[in-house]
Amino acid sequence: MPFPTSTIASATGLLGGYAIARWTKKRPLGGVALAAAGAVAARGWQQQAGGKVAAALSAAYVAGFGAAHPLAKKVGAWPAVGIVAGGVAMASWVVVDRKAR
Repeated sequence: MPFPTSTIASATGLLGGYAIARWTKKRPLGGVALAAAGAVAARGWQQQAGGKVAAALSAAYVAGFGAAHPLAKKVGAWPAVGIVAGGVAMASWVVVDRKAR
């Protein structure tokens, strides 16, 4: 995989998906970016670390997306997305990318 899965999941998926939804004012478009990046990251996780790791990191990715919504009410939208993206990136890097590089 040419890019670390942590970058794909966090920057492209969570941050990029939110940015697209916010700037275009089309939430479904952001959802497409979120889903596409999640699928690419999941494939990378599966190829590099196996199905169980891919399932766990995919669950963390979806949970991060879900957690950003209530967190945004407390800290603001961009900080919330940044926090969950950072968490997903860290998990992906520790479990998969650190070993693959």
